Amino acid sequence: MRWNVYIILCSDDTLYTGITTNIDRRCREHAAGRGAKYFRGRQPLRIVYREGGHTRSSAGKREAGIKSLSREEKLLLIASAGTGSLSDAGNRSELHDMS
Repeated sequence: MRWNVYIILCSDDTLYTGITTNIDRRCREHAAGRGAKYFRGRQPLRIVYREGGHTRSSAGKREAGIKSLSREEKLLLIASAGTGSLSDAGNRSELHDMS
């Protein structure tokens, strides 16, 4: 089974990093409040970064690596993936709008 690592932009302008085998299902869970406890009191807006093709082990390691980055480093990672800045990310077709 192939795993994905993703970063979600939240309503309070924070960035949430997670892993899943099914991005669409996980986004629905987060949006419905059935996902991570992190989303209590904040809403997921859109996926601003994703990587596919991981094993469960490599996805977990990559998630931990991304979570250890500063916000500025995460923004550089997002920009380097070709998704642009967070301010124009909503206009990019490769991003998943969660509203």
